[in-house]
Amino acid sequence: MPRPRRRLASTCIGTVTAGLLATGAALATPENDRPEGSDIAMGAYLDYGPPGVARIPHLSSWLGGKEIRVGHTYLPGDKWAGIEGGVSFLEDWADWRRAEDDRMFVLNVPMQERNEDRVSDRQVARLIRAGAAGRYDRHFRRLAERLVELGVPDTVIVLGWEMNGVTYTHRCAPDPESWKVYWKRIVTTMRAVPGQKFVFDFAPNRGTDAIGWTKCYPGDDVVDVIGMDSYDQGPGQTFDDQITQPYGLQQQVDFAKAHGKPISYPEWGLFRRGDNPEYVRRMLKWIAQHKPLYHTITDYCPHGVWQCKDNPDSAKAFRDALTPERPGPVVPTPVVPTPVVPTPVVPTPVVPTPVVPTPQLPTPQVPTPQVPTPQVPTPTPAVPTPAVPTPVVPTPQVPTPTPVSPSPQTPLPVSPSPLVPTPVTPAPVTPSPVAPSPQVPAPVTPGPVVPTPEVPDPDTDTDPETDPTPKPSPVVPTPQVPAPSPVTPGPVTPKPEPTTPKPLPQPTPPPVNSKHWCVPLNFGEWLSKLVGTQSVCIKLDFGKNSGIWPF
Repeated sequence: MPRPRRRLASTCIGTVTAGLLATGAALATPENDRPEGSDIAMGAYLDYGPPGVARIPHLSSWLGGKEIRVGHTYLPGDKWAGIEGGVSFLEDWADWRRAEDDRMFVLNVPMQERNEDRVSDRQVARLIRAGAAGRYDRHFRRLAERLVELGVPDTVIVLGWEMNGVTYTHRCAPDPESWKVYWKRIVTTMRAVPGQKFVFDFAPNRGTDAIGWTKCYPGDDVVDVIGMDSYDQGPGQTFDDQITQPYGLQQQVDFAKAHGKPISYPEWGLFRRGDNPEYVRRMLKWIAQHKPLYHTITDYCPHGVWQCKDNPDSAKAFRDALTPERPGPVVPTPVVPTPVVPTPVVPTPVVPTPVVPTPQLPTPQVPTPQVPTPQVPTPTPAVPTPAVPTPVVPTPQVPTPTPVSPSPQTPLPVSPSPLVPTPVTPAPVTPSPVAPSPQVPAPVTPGPVVPTPEVPDPDTDTDPETDPTPKPSPVVPTPQVPAPSPVTPGPVTPKPEPTTPKPLPQPTPPPVNSKHWCVPLNFGEWLSKLVGTQSVCIKLDFGKNSGIWPF
């Protein structure tokens, strides 16, 4: 569309103004009472340089304190130096952007120098092909480095805006295919600068204009936002026509949705139809309905509503829609005291609970049994000395016979056989597993047996007359038996009547070779300490009736 020569400065002023108006209204509105779309980032073009930055808070005040979150300006397109960012006012906008994290800096960037010099289509086509060949890459690399240095690497770049029209040198219609290649080279070059986070906005005019804008779309890989500049002018007579016409508002929304991109409205405002509040209301309603990433009104005449005094009705519609609703005075609700009816207190009779004494049961004291440690004396083995009794031989009392004159008889010589006692082998006594202490008998040296008068055993009832055989005393034989000495017979002396000798007392310990045998028992050291020294005694009877007598 046609633009006045001072369009750059005027557009900035109008955009910032509109943004301030809308932002102030949103801030003053309580969270739950905000109008629809009041949370969408908005701004206004108020001026391209420092005056545009300075007017932002005033626009916010005019809109009742609404926050202006979008700052919008343009780079001059007359020389490549300006397109490279070699202008001082970028520093002012960078300072404003960095002041708040939620702010957005929108920068329109021309794609060609002499951008508004009415260059012919043939010249435009030649410039487009030069750009597609990479001839102008260095200019856009310098711009990207400049923005990163200023601390605004996330700037929204509106590159080659309104490319489907006839106004600017960077228009698309003279060579659409080369134009798309040129766009891709610019985006690729700027994205290659370290630290950049740029957002590239593809923003055609609403409507067909010189070419349908979809024929200029360079591709999803080099476009982040699909915007649209829409003023109150033809084609179309009403706002509904602007929505439904080819390449109109509805087609923009549908196209962005199909490509997965957000939408935006970098420029919008009044134009051919003058002061038109209905357009303002409908456009704000459309924005609230479709929630673009941001929108900025061009606030200078004939487009604006704040700095342009030619559109009072539209200014009122804009202000009413974006100014936050102020809450009315709070009327306190009268507090009617509720009468307090005292509840009668009925005392509850206290029934004493009988106290039953708990019997105190003494805890029995159970003494801990003291288990004495048994003192087991260590016995000293005592080797008993065998007591060898001296054999007592009773002296026979020979009665004095009355002398009788016997007839002399010559006695036959009798050769007495030597009496050799038969050794009696006692029954073996098997001792317990504990070896007994041996009783060592005194050695007995056998000699020739001399018949002695019979000494009757006091324990055996034997008739000397019926059993004249003398009983030998038990003798432990040795393996060698000495030969008996020959006895020379002498005169036979009549055998005197034996008298029963008075038994002599027996010694307390059993004599060696007696009838009473004792064997000591050894139960081991531990058991012997408990039971003491024990012995097993046996009595051997060598009489005729004992079954042991060999004769």
